[in-house]
Amino acid sequence: MNVREFSIRKKFLFPLGLVMLLSMTLLVLCIIQQQPTAKILILATVLVPVAILFVESSLRRVKLEEEALIVQKLFRSKRLVYTDITSVDTVRVRRRAFLSISTEPDFVILSNSYADFAVLLEELLKKVPQSAISAETRQLAEAPPTKSGDIFSAWLAAGLLLLILYAQLGGEF
Repeated sequence: MNVREFSIRKKFLFPLGLVMLLSMTLLVLCIIQQQPTAKILILATVLVPVAILFVESSLRRVKLEEEALIVQKLFRSKRLVYTDITSVDTVRVRRRAFLSISTEPDFVILSNSYADFAVLLEELLKKVPQSAISAETRQLAEAPPTKSGDIFSAWLAAGLLLLILYAQLGGEF
């Protein structure tokens, strides 16, 4: 059985993990330095969604099996049999692309955040009924967009956290 597996790009996960690690470090440092409670609560509040995003993104997988598409996320999994797929539509916003894959009772949405998105799209479109594929999706498959804005944002956040840590440890600018 030939199974292709796709995960979120490592180029995004690495800086996101670094942001989470630096945020945790800053939180621990603020607790040790007995910073104001409000500052600690704000840091903890920021850290929770960053940690959830990192864990969710790290565990997200798309598997293309012989007869079905399987999307695995944190605490859940969906399986769509190719012959049951009724539509594959595309929504594109600048450099972001979203595939909406539907069956009568269920649907999944995939974005171009996955590594090898072009291969994922090409392989998927070979397996689903051709009548289910929209014209926009066929156009997208010809030239899938690559996005790097999320990677840039994650590296920027990591850099800012490094500066904040430097200042917190008594460094001067």
